[in-house]
Amino acid sequence: MQDEEITGLSATELSEAIHDGRLSCVGVMKACLARIGKLNPAINAIVSLRDTEALLAEAGECDVELASGRSRGWMHGMPIAIKDLCEAKGIPCTYGSPLFADFVPDKDEVMVERIRKAGALVIGKTNTPEQGFGSQSYNPVHGTTRNPYDLSRTAGGSSGGAAAALAAHLLPIADGGDMMGSLRNPAAFNNVVGFRPSYGRIPVSLKLELFMGQLSVLGPMGRTVRDVAALLATQAGYDPRDPHSLPAEDLTLREGRDFSGARIAWLGDFDGYLPFEPGVLELCRAALPVFEQLGCTVDDVAAQFDMADVWRSWTTLRSWLTASNMRDTYDDPAKRALIKPEIIWEIERGLDMTAREVHCASRRRSAWYQCLLTLFERYDYLILPSAQVFPFDAATHWPKEVGGRAMDTYHRWMEVVIGPSMAGLPVAAMPAGFNDGGLPNGIQIIGRPRADRAVLELALAYEAKTDWLGRRPRL
Repeated sequence: MQDEEITGLSATELSEAIHDGRLSCVGVMKACLARIGKLNPAINAIVSLRDTEALLAEAGECDVELASGRSRGWMHGMPIAIKDLCEAKGIPCTYGSPLFADFVPDKDEVMVERIRKAGALVIGKTNTPEQGFGSQSYNPVHGTTRNPYDLSRTAGGSSGGAAAALAAHLLPIADGGDMMGSLRNPAAFNNVVGFRPSYGRIPVSLKLELFMGQLSVLGPMGRTVRDVAALLATQAGYDPRDPHSLPAEDLTLREGRDFSGARIAWLGDFDGYLPFEPGVLELCRAALPVFEQLGCTVDDVAAQFDMADVWRSWTTLRSWLTASNMRDTYDDPAKRALIKPEIIWEIERGLDMTAREVHCASRRRSAWYQCLLTLFERYDYLILPSAQVFPFDAATHWPKEVGGRAMDTYHRWMEVVIGPSMAGLPVAAMPAGFNDGGLPNGIQIIGRPRADRAVLELALAYEAKTDWLGRRPRL
């Protein structure tokens, strides 16, 4: 195979080619590094790239093992770069912040442990916003990640580097994380698949707020649903280091599942509550007939909840968690000077929170969850757009206006993603097509609590009826 053919393979196809001897691990690594060398300078998706000779030596060891009949797992010899908010032993983890520019972890996050155990070779990191704040992947350490479909546009975030690397075929598969749409917004902006699993599905081990941090999750990204499901199965499963982690269960996709009679609720813009850039809502709505082709019924549905209350609860909990985690950094004037204004705003807002405010936000969050449970009594899946705007200028930190409405915070423009996050529900971010300018966007397929496999199975059926994932950027 030519290098471009190798890097064009999906992760599961690449695994098969390595294991049946059609490709060597060294050949795969060379093709991957060559493409990174050619395209990454313009995109800036991969950061902290490791030494070429060391990576080729590790790939050679993988070839020797396969020749002797030993495979480490389905990812044997497969290159991967870890999101730069997740620690991987021996590789810089800057968090996109000058405060961590020289930090090199001495241990792996549990998810990284599992990826390595499955045979993957960690070649570096993928770029993110500073400490993950905002859905635009720029930071003072590594700069800005650009969108492969239009290099003048953002790749989104906070898993922007991962999504852009997938779209540009710099990586066969990638990991990410999602607090406020960080797997879903960049998936929409880069025409790839992102999956926010149920809360607790993938354990974490290095977070300080293990018992309180119940908004953020880790998850997989890929160029196909099968790839995403395969990585999820590697990442998922109980670990005692995470008190909230769920027991392992069978996440194998059931091919050809019949969705005749499945009921889907289209929530759209929540009855006009959310503003959208012209064309986004129409593009996402135009994807709904695909589900009808699968035998589903799709209804326009109102959520029957005060969505402004969801937003207030979200911002209270997020600011409070930020202030709790970053108070010591903020109290040091030298360190505070190295934090971007949006983080300062979160911290200062959180420092003023009372226990009563946090408790009330938690109660309203619980009420939102109960509202969704009621909705799931009538519907099997919910669908929303994944983003309220198309990929915007990479020089813009965040949109100040959407659909004629002013955005009052740095993250208000992506409010559409917080509903599933607040409820801890599984969500597949799938492509919905392109606008006239060739910019992508996508939809969220939301499932019942812990119905991760069911969500991915509907996403798989949707993928089979569309050709958007086959549309590659012209680089």
